Amino acid sequence: MRSHRLSRLRSFLLLAFLSLSAEVIRAAEDFYKLLGIRRDASQKEIKKAYRAKSLEFHPDKNKAEGAAEKFAEIAYAYEVLTDEDKKAVYDRHGEDGLKQHEQRQGQGGAGHGGFEDIFSHFGFNFGGGGGRRQREQTTPNVDVPLRVTLKQLYLGDVIEVQYVRQTLCVNWQECMRANQECQGPGVKVRMQQIAPGFVQQVQQRDDRCVAQGKMWSPNCRACQSGQTQTETIDLTINLEKGMHNGEPITFDGVADEKPGMNPGDLNFIINQVPSEGEIYHRDGDHLYVTVEIPLVDALTGFVHEFEHLDGHKFNVEVTGVTECDHVMRVTGKGMPRRGNRGFGDLYITFEVDFPPSLTDGQREAIRKILGEGKGSDEL
Repeated sequence: MRSHRLSRLRSFLLLAFLSLSAEVIRAAEDFYKLLGIRRDASQKEIKKAYRAKSLEFHPDKNKAEGAAEKFAEIAYAYEVLTDEDKKAVYDRHGEDGLKQHEQRQGQGGAGHGGFEDIFSHFGFNFGGGGGRRQREQTTPNVDVPLRVTLKQLYLGDVIEVQYVRQTLCVNWQECMRANQECQGPGVKVRMQQIAPGFVQQVQQRDDRCVAQGKMWSPNCRACQSGQTQTETIDLTINLEKGMHNGEPITFDGVADEKPGMNPGDLNFIINQVPSEGEIYHRDGDHLYVTVEIPLVDALTGFVHEFEHLDGHKFNVEVTGVTECDHVMRVTGKGMPRRGNRGFGDLYITFEVDFPPSLTDGQREAIRKILGEGKGSDEL
């Protein structure tokens, strides 16, 4: 009885999911229109359009309402249009037909891991190796130093760069052939008989394996230069005010491409370098500067003018006697804090420039001023 009720509940949830999927499909935007390309666009044009759209709607950079959903739709459209089989089904039967095709293949479609994942929240398991599909491998992330000055970190900046990377041959899928021994990129597994009735599974390295069940065909005419080709892309780096040395600025999925693998991330690592005439140094959100003052100023007080990193000038007034290595704090004259949270502070260290020697008249005058009268010849 319990088994019968469980079966009925499974059927009900499955029908509800498929009904919901159909509504989503009817509301979905045409994949080609979503990426802003023609229906006869080449694979290179599809990739270029995807990079532009994904950067525009990436949730880390676009905080507008609905940007995250749009980003997911763009990623799914790209996944379909760069897969030869899925693209062919989509072009013939639309997203409705694609959905049915993916369900027959045991996949769940866009934006989630399939209805097995949804049912798993209810404690159901429909089999097939543990639920979720194996996560795709990615190519290595790439870290590139971004040399900037303290002034750029204070003001913020927009930096245009060109990056050279390896992208898949436009017709790379034509060079793929089925091979069930391939278990993933570079991994081949075969069965070896070691004795009558005994079979051993042997794993070995084979760079021709580019994905599970797929092998690269060497000397393929569709990609005469190999799996990848060199591409130069233009990137715009937004250096925000107050960013820190060593902080990364990440472009998702812009590292090298390889068949059967998702591209890794490109990280520009902030590397602060000194600039000519720079007098400030930074620690966290605070700035530090050392100023040398003459002895007379140290004894009588003074006003010192500073020029900040953005060029504006301000005065610091000191009254009374200033000791050597005295540190003065000026509130709000440090680095801008991230998120418009104001500024750090400026710490000024005063060093007193003592004269190398004094004349007899100067020594007598100082003694009179200080009320010491005549004393030793040594001051």
